[in-house]
Amino acid sequence: MGHKVVVFDISVIRALWETRVKKHKAWQKKEAERLEKSALEKIKEEWNFVAECRRKGIPQAVYCKNGFIDTSVRLLDKIERNTLTRQSSLPKDRGKRSSAFVFELSGEHWTELPDSLKEQTHLREWHISNTLIQIIPTYIQLFQAMRILDLPKNQISHLPAEIGCLKNLKELNVSFNYLKSIPPELGDCENLERLDCSGNLELMELPFELSNLKQVTFVDISANKFSSVPICVLRMSNLQWLDISSNNLTDLPQDIDRLEELQSFLLYKNKLTYLPYSMLNLKKLTLLVVSGDHLVELPTALCDSSTPLKFVSLMDNPIDNAQCEDGNEIMESERDRQHFDKEVMKAYIEDLKERESVPSYTTKVSFSLQL
Repeated sequence: MGHKVVVFDISVIRALWETRVKKHKAWQKKEAERLEKSALEKIKEEWNFVAECRRKGIPQAVYCKNGFIDTSVRLLDKIERNTLTRQSSLPKDRGKRSSAFVFELSGEHWTELPDSLKEQTHLREWHISNTLIQIIPTYIQLFQAMRILDLPKNQISHLPAEIGCLKNLKELNVSFNYLKSIPPELGDCENLERLDCSGNLELMELPFELSNLKQVTFVDISANKFSSVPICVLRMSNLQWLDISSNNLTDLPQDIDRLEELQSFLLYKNKLTYLPYSMLNLKKLTLLVVSGDHLVELPTALCDSSTPLKFVSLMDNPIDNAQCEDGNEIMESERDRQHFDKEVMKAYIEDLKERESVPSYTTKVSFSLQL
């Protein structure tokens, strides 16, 4: 059944989630300290270290001295330089990923990809995050088996045209980097299903060539500088999820109903003053999230409780990024703020989905508290 949720001052919701995040991080810290003191964890670390050395053919004399296993960082670095691919000895999702086909890299000490990577063309997944890497090399075209390119929160400023050679690519995540453009050659990746370019802040358009991506079901281009919905997106006939929040949209195209398969549409934090009546033709739309501050006209049927659509209007009174606490000014970077906002909205939307079985009702929650 339909629901209309009007929330005044989203900063209050954010404050609640900040408290939850702090508690969760505190628990993670305590758990990490407990594991560090655990002898069992040390034994497990040594066992996995030995297994990794044996797999790579490293003699026992190199890492075992007088019966003690040397797992020092210096030795690990030496081993990794001779490793054809740098992978975590304990993958986070070992049950889901096959380590023989997955490359993982994380940490700000990485400024470029290891040279040995180009020899591992059998890899199907790259998971690279939180590094200082700026360039994806052109030899990426050699990885014809590539299925997933997961490259969030790096310093990437450019994607090579050769990415279009990855005919089997299904997921591309380049969120929270420094991209100002997307290569038109990406349109040659005809099997692509998920595209995430959110949080690059300076991205203003997507190339028309991406219209060829007929298998795409998920597009996230939030937290950029789009002034309109890209034409190529309107031609993605199988699109089910579109997040174009936190951009510079002032209106939506009248032919938005071309997206017949669209189920979730996130538009909040734009400058929309009205929603076109063609939105009513999106028969499969079940979630629509907007910022109601500037809206003066919208089809009333969107809020009708007889429809399965959840219409969420966020009445936002944004607080300044610069805040004073105990006399000290705290400046929060725009990229970090956008990332946190996305995490808050992700949790909020997941919570909305869990309410689908409750009876139909209208909830209006008003917050006047000033933080």
